Amino acid sequence: MQKITPSLWFDNTAEEAVNFYISVFKKARITTITRYGKEGPGQEGVVRTIAFEIDGQEFLAINGGPEYKFTPAISFAVNCESQNEVDELWEKLSEGGAKDRCGWLVDKYGMSWQIVPEVLMQYMNDPDPVKQERVMSAVLQMDKLDIKTLQQAYAGS
Repeated sequence: MQKITPSLWFDNTAEEAVNFYISVFKKARITTITRYGKEGPGQEGVVRTIAFEIDGQEFLAINGGPEYKFTPAISFAVNCESQNEVDELWEKLSEGGAKDRCGWLVDKYGMSWQIVPEVLMQYMNDPDPVKQERVMSAVLQMDKLDIKTLQQAYAGS
């Protein structure tokens, strides 16, 4: 069991959202489901909590009611190895949601995601501040991040 597990509060779509997330990511699975019983407070038989994993990262989703909503103040950054992975996750996760700037999107359940090529962190950690600035300038002009454009900015071409 990992030390810290993100817990996602849904009104009544936890099971639907988790099924969506595990369909998007190749290494994902549901690990445990609990359902409301006669004691409530939710409707009997409806998912109370659903534990799941994405690439070994544990999550817990709860149908807790309408009291809380997601905001972009919390997001999940997904480090992608290739442009194909960026493209695939960008399209799948944003379907029914909203695409935003700089690799950010909001899925149809209101969860914010950052779809980021792994190479971006390498470029942003370069000791040359001029290279960093060129890359950041390129990022600020994009919605979905494009590795080729980032490489060109980094190289100064």
